[in-house]
Amino acid sequence: MSLAINIEDIQSAAEQIKGAAVRTPLIEHPALNELVGGRVFIKPENLQVIGAFKFRGAYNRLSRLSEAERAKGVVAFSSGNHAQGVAKAAQMLGIKATIVMPNDAPKLKLANTRSYGAEVVLYDRYNEDREEVAKRVVGDSGATVVPPYNDPYIMAGQGTVGLEVAQDLEQMGLKPDQALVNCGGGGLASGTFVALKHHFPAMDGYVVEPQAFDDVCRSLNTGSIQTVDFGARSVCDALLTPSAGELTFPILQSNAIKGLTVSDDEALDAVRYAAITLKMVVEPGGAAALAALMNGRVAAKGRTTVIVLSGGNIEPEMLAKCMG
Repeated sequence: MSLAINIEDIQSAAEQIKGAAVRTPLIEHPALNELVGGRVFIKPENLQVIGAFKFRGAYNRLSRLSEAERAKGVVAFSSGNHAQGVAKAAQMLGIKATIVMPNDAPKLKLANTRSYGAEVVLYDRYNEDREEVAKRVVGDSGATVVPPYNDPYIMAGQGTVGLEVAQDLEQMGLKPDQALVNCGGGGLASGTFVALKHHFPAMDGYVVEPQAFDDVCRSLNTGSIQTVDFGARSVCDALLTPSAGELTFPILQSNAIKGLTVSDDEALDAVRYAAITLKMVVEPGGAAALAALMNGRVAAKGRTTVIVLSGGNIEPEMLAKCMG
């Protein structure tokens, strides 16, 4: 079976987004190393344009539209970070963007998406299907739908996270033993592991999800795509997808990626630790991999571990609550 993306697609995406996206650093913090008894390298995508990795894939996708496609605009559906990524990329490229967002999306993410010039259409995530709402919004306009993860250009764009990590580690002469990547629909994880496994085939890979949204963990365990219970809830709003993508899951499966979960309380504790100790503002979904590491979901003693902080768009009230 041929997979949706390969290392060449990610290398192409890296060229495509150069100068638009931030090449975020790879950070090592002595306190975190001491806590887990090994070396930890942090990829802080909370420092990315729009405060999350999602800008990478959005810019890679939108910048490849033809002039005719750009003239018809784009429509995306997202709870927040993909919304902001598409809105910002569209603003930079002069494309009209309409974003379908749940009516309970964080106010900060709604406000940011509108501030980038996008039109926001709200829907009820518990009673409406966002893809159906997006189709209605597109109507006869001919606008291009930009999915949050199930698209080769999106996946390749997100994979530049892993490419940069691999390049930086190789420059230091290091090989990671394992990497932990936050996972909703699998766009970031699939792209990142294609890049990391190309450079470090022997390393272990883990996706990290909220406990109530463990569909990718269950999918990897059973060998087929599983879905989330309709009534599931979590504070990790960036990771609340109903299932892995048909394009993302086979990549995770073929790379022998394993699944981990964290509780909401663990994610919130990791937000607090990131703020106080690492001096990083991270949202709960963006801190899931850090939470898994801090709570011993993987053996890190004497090992070299990579974690991705995937986003930092947290509501001020929630950050204050974590700090309290």
